[in-house]
Amino acid sequence: MPVGIFRVCLVVITAIVNHPLLFPKENGTVPENMEEIIQKMKEREESLRLERLRLEQEIAAQEATQKALEKAAEVVEESKEEKVRWDMWTALSMVIFLLIEVWRQDFQEGNWQDTGGEEDDMAVLGKAFKGVAFPDKAVLASFYEKRILGTTGDMARMREMVEGFADDLLEALRSVCNRDADMEVEDCMGVGSMYENWRVRKPFVCDLIVPFAPPEPYCFRSQTWCSGDSFPPDEQGYGTIKVCRADEDVTGCICDKTKLGEDMLCLLHSQTNTTRPSSEMEDLLCFKNTQYLDANQVMKWFQIAVTKAWNRISHKYEFDLSFSLLDSPGALKIKFRSGKSIAFNLTPVVQYENSDVYFISHFPRSSLAADLPSSNHWFLTFAVYERRFIQLVSKTLPANACHVSCLQILSFLHGKQCSLTGPSGLTNYHLKTVMLHLLQTRPSQDWAPEKLEARLQDMLKFLEKCLHEKKLYHFFIGNGNIPAELCFPIIFQRAEPLNLFRPFVLHRDVYRKTVDTFHEMLRNMSALINEYTVHIPLAHANGIHKEAL
Repeated sequence: MPVGIFRVCLVVITAIVNHPLLFPKENGTVPENMEEIIQKMKEREESLRLERLRLEQEIAAQEATQKALEKAAEVVEESKEEKVRWDMWTALSMVIFLLIEVWRQDFQEGNWQDTGGEEDDMAVLGKAFKGVAFPDKAVLASFYEKRILGTTGDMARMREMVEGFADDLLEALRSVCNRDADMEVEDCMGVGSMYENWRVRKPFVCDLIVPFAPPEPYCFRSQTWCSGDSFPPDEQGYGTIKVCRADEDVTGCICDKTKLGEDMLCLLHSQTNTTRPSSEMEDLLCFKNTQYLDANQVMKWFQIAVTKAWNRISHKYEFDLSFSLLDSPGALKIKFRSGKSIAFNLTPVVQYENSDVYFISHFPRSSLAADLPSSNHWFLTFAVYERRFIQLVSKTLPANACHVSCLQILSFLHGKQCSLTGPSGLTNYHLKTVMLHLLQTRPSQDWAPEKLEARLQDMLKFLEKCLHEKKLYHFFIGNGNIPAELCFPIIFQRAEPLNLFRPFVLHRDVYRKTVDTFHEMLRNMSALINEYTVHIPLAHANGIHKEAL
């Protein structure tokens, strides 16, 4: 109660003190100050309001940015998840594809290796053979007798004439050459279809190779793509030939690799023979500033030497001799006064070590050596071993075996088709390679003369399979089953197989043209054969078949 009375008294006293009537007149400016204060408070309030709006806008902008960042992060996370899923499916698809491809190749190889019967071979036939009318035995026998057998005698007479003239020409060439400075030329050898008795299309052309060697004291040291050093794919099948002194170490003297010092001399090499003038190497037909034999230099030398040799003996003959192809060193043509002519190739080659494998610089009428990597790269030819292999296998085959007949018929059909539709990527060398593979895989009794039709189908099947896979391997390179009687160099047997159809992988237009020509040949086969076959009764045809084969 006393507290309440005290509070009432305090309120009354305060009211009396603060009554306006108690203040003097000089305090009359208080209301004006209050208005100024109120105005400032309003301005402050307005500024605070503006500041609040600015802060709200900044907060809203930050919230929008944060939301955009969160949304972008979600999109990136989703894309990562999708990419991971896509990579997984891509990898899985690639693995499945590779497994299918490996299985397909293994299946095809296994299917071709199984040559147990003709029914299995027929399974290899593709769609190209469906609907093809294959000539029967009587028609094939009549065609072979009428079109092919008559050319055998002409080939024998031509070979004899060309070989005799080539020997005389080479003897004259040796006489005009400087024995101390020029290359030494050996006797020529016949190779190819004319000497394997299967060439059928005219004009007949004899292929002769002429080994040559450098003058003393020089020698050739060769290096092939399978000798150990790595060669690019486009140089497989090639090699280089280095011209060295006979007393020069192959690996090189230690004086070339070690600095001996000013007061020491090498007892094997003097300062006079450590360097060899470039003019001397050019005289040895080497590529400029190198020791490697140049194919172009050899071509020029050989053409000049042949021209000199012919000028010396031309008075003995009643015909003219000329070069038929400027880009081939020994493509020669004999022109008689009657207007007839005979063409033959006399090509210089270099022997590989002590074997019958030769380095050859040019292939006239062949695409095997087209587009040489450089003029100091030489292609290897196994023509001598191919001829020997055919002769060796022929001794184990039945009398009048049909292997050569099959090759002759196939060569004729392909050549006739190319004359109608234009050239293709197939060559006679490819066809002979097919025959060599089948000679090695087929039993001897399968080449009896009465099985001509079946073996011809085998060759066509094999060729179709190789075209489909773009793989036709060289018969000798990488083949470990070469008969020991041939004494074939082991380095080539152990080498990786050489695919003769590799150009088809690189040139799709050539491959397409080749396949189309092959299919067209199959469709026209009966018509091409019937064109050269006389219609005869069936009974009489069987008699001709036995006599012809």
